[in-house]
Amino acid sequence: MKKVYLYTDGGARGNPGPSGAGAVVFDEQGAVLGEAKKYLGHTTNNVAEYEAVRIGLVLIQETFGNDACKEIEVVSRMDSELVCKQLNGVYRVKNEKLKPMFTAVKALCAEVFPHVTFEHVRREKNKHADMLANEAMDQGRA
Repeated sequence: MKKVYLYTDGGARGNPGPSGAGAVVFDEQGAVLGEAKKYLGHTTNNVAEYEAVRIGLVLIQETFGNDACKEIEVVSRMDSELVCKQLNGVYRVKNEKLKPMFTAVKALCAEVFPHVTFEHVRREKNKHADMLANEAMDQGRA
């Protein structure tokens, strides 16, 4: 089974404040298969973290197509311990603003990505996605 690695990051300057999301997909050899970034306006870092996961999964979906995604192992890595533990069912989603985002990501996984896992990584292992999130924030400010 083909394996891809999705690294995501979201941030907000001021929290809440101007926010952005970034995602990068690597193949098993470490080559970049695609990148995505999005300015999100004024919101929180947790909202941005969820949006980063969503845009990353959509990037994979658009790159490979729905049928192929059912045969791809996706390892989704993020430095947000909260979002990772919520997506893994360790923490409940209590924040009302995050509930629809959580539901959207889980629905996308159920529908398109049957082989997805979520892993927490230290910030220094997530520099590429962090750079994309910061670029998105910078573009929105310009």
